[in-house]
Amino acid sequence: MPAEALIREKIRQAIAILNEKGIDAWLTFVRESEQTRDPALDLILGLNVTWVSAFLITARGDRIAIVGRFDRENVAALGAWDPVIGYDESIREPLVETLQRLNPREIAINYSENDPAADGLTHGMWCLLHRLLGGTPFASRLISAEDLIGALRGRKTPMEVEAIRRAVETTEALFEEVGAFLRPGRTEREIQAFLHERMRARGVEPAWDPDYCPIVAVGPEAPVGHAMPGDRRVAPGLLVHIDLGIRQEGFCSDLQRVWYGLREGEEEPPLEIRRAFQAVREALLAGFQALRPGVQGWEVDAAARRALTGRGYPEYLHALGHHIGRTVHDGSTLLGPRWERYGQTPYGIVEAGNVFALELGVKVPGYGYIGLEEDVWVTPTGVEWISHPQTDLWVIRP
Repeated sequence: MPAEALIREKIRQAIAILNEKGIDAWLTFVRESEQTRDPALDLILGLNVTWVSAFLITARGDRIAIVGRFDRENVAALGAWDPVIGYDESIREPLVETLQRLNPREIAINYSENDPAADGLTHGMWCLLHRLLGGTPFASRLISAEDLIGALRGRKTPMEVEAIRRAVETTEALFEEVGAFLRPGRTEREIQAFLHERMRARGVEPAWDPDYCPIVAVGPEAPVGHAMPGDRRVAPGLLVHIDLGIRQEGFCSDLQRVWYGLREGEEEPPLEIRRAFQAVREALLAGFQALRPGVQGWEVDAAARRALTGRGYPEYLHALGHHIGRTVHDGSTLLGPRWERYGQTPYGIVEAGNVFALELGVKVPGYGYIGLEEDVWVTPTGVEWISHPQTDLWVIRP
C-alpha cells in the first residue's frame, strides 16, 4: 500500500472531522519520536522527527508542518504538508507567527485521560508548549484532541479496511498451517516457534510482543491472558487455545482459535466441552448482532455478557471488543463494561468504518480454555465479518 497516499487520505479525513466537530485546528506537538512516538504520527506523517516539531491541520484545510531544518526535506517529500517550515534555533517564532495568522478559537492537542492512542503528549512537552505560547492568547485555547483522534483512527478508510482484510487472510492461513502441525507431544513453546517461523517466511511480524504473540495455552494449568508459552504439551483430552495476530503492510489482525485433542475411541469432544464452545459462540454472536452505528460500546458488551451468563457461565473479566488497525489495540471506543479501569471509553459511540476484534471465552475445568475472537467491520447499516468465524470445535486426532 502506498504510504504517502494513505497519509494524504487521512489528512483529508482529519479536515472533514475538524469541520464536523466545530474545532478550528489540531496541533500534534512532538520531539525525538524514535524514543517517544506519538500514535497520531502513524496517521498523519509515517516518519520520525528529531527536533521539537508541530503539525497543524485546520478546518479550512491548512496543512502546516514546522520542523527542524534537518527533518524538513523528509517531511516535504511526502507531498502531504504545505508549507513545511524549517527552523534552527527555536520553534517559538514560526509556531507563534503561524498561530497568530490563523487565530484559531480552539486548538486540539495530542493528550487524553481516556484513550492511550490519543495521549502522545508527554508532561514535559505540555510544559514546553505552554512556555512557548506564554504571552499569547493561545495557551488558554488548548483542548484535548481525544474526540478528533478517536474518530480519525476509528473510521477506517477503504484502503485501511482492505489492508486489515489482507492481514486477516494471512492469519487464517497461519491457523491452517499450525492446525496441521498440532499433534500430541508438541509443547506450547514449539507451537509458538513454529508460528514465528511461518510468519518470517511470509514476511509478516507479530501484532504484539513476540514473547507472547501468539499466546498458546494447553490444558487446564495454562494461564488465561497475556502469558508466555511454557512446556505444557498437547495431549488427548486437553484443549489447545491460540491467540494470534500479525502486522502486515502496517495493519494488524487479532484472532483466537481452539482445538480439542481426541482420546482413543472418541469421535467428538465430550458434551461438557461442546456445550461450553456453543455458549461462547452464541455470546460472541450476541455481541455481533448488537454492534451497529450509533450504539454505545458498553451496550454491545452487555449483550454478549448476558448471553454467556444466561447459560450459566461466569462473565469474562475484560472487554468484549477493541478497535484494531495500525495497532492491535487501536484506541477510541471500547466494547467493554462500565468499569473504572476503562474510563470513558465504553461510553463511546460506534461509527461506520470501525473495525473491531470481538473476543470472549470460558475455562472448562479439567480441560482448558475455550476462547474465540473474530474481526468485524461496522458498515453504515450494520456489521460484517472480516474473518471467517470458527463455528465448530477443531480436533486433534491421536
